[in-house]
Amino acid sequence: MIKPRQMIFHEGDEATHVFNITSGSVALSKSMADGRRQITGFLGAGDFLGFGAGTEYSLSAETLTDVHACRFTRRNFQQLLERVPVLEHRLLSLAETELETAQNQILLLGRKTAMERIASFLLLQMERAENRGMTTTPLLLPMTRAEVGDYLGLTIETVSRCFTKLRKANIISLLSADRVCINLPEKLAELASPSS
Repeated sequence: MIKPRQMIFHEGDEATHVFNITSGSVALSKSMADGRRQITGFLGAGDFLGFGAGTEYSLSAETLTDVHACRFTRRNFQQLLERVPVLEHRLLSLAETELETAQNQILLLGRKTAMERIASFLLLQMERAENRGMTTTPLLLPMTRAEVGDYLGLTIETVSRCFTKLRKANIISLLSADRVCINLPEKLAELASPSS
């Protein structure tokens, strides 16, 4: 088990291992030239880390919660893929999903308002939870408001304001810092659509 707020690997480290998350949440980030970081995604149970091509990790991976993961050397992982072709198909499917997520992230950062970004983010987290057979009521959000902001290209103040507006409109209920109840998913979906 890896405790919360621990680095699994840093961007630029030698890519010696592949990890399969069996429980918990991980944030992926990239360092910018000015020292800031851009969170590029959040992963959970069933996701793989470090299986991309290259001799160095292109991103940093930090645990948000307690994380359990299986660790494979790259060589052993390649042998596993050769023995279990269905796993290779699963990884291809994950890569396609990551590409789609990256394309959506570009739209999110480039064209959507702050509220549209927050609503889209919450809907994405609901979808990910559903796909993993996890509860969406309440929805677990292990990332801080600052991390949500880093992911969405927003300040922590803007993220907090949007959450407050959604709460006051009874679209969501904030049960705790890391648990949100989506009361009106259809209203959230309306808010997530770019304004015309």
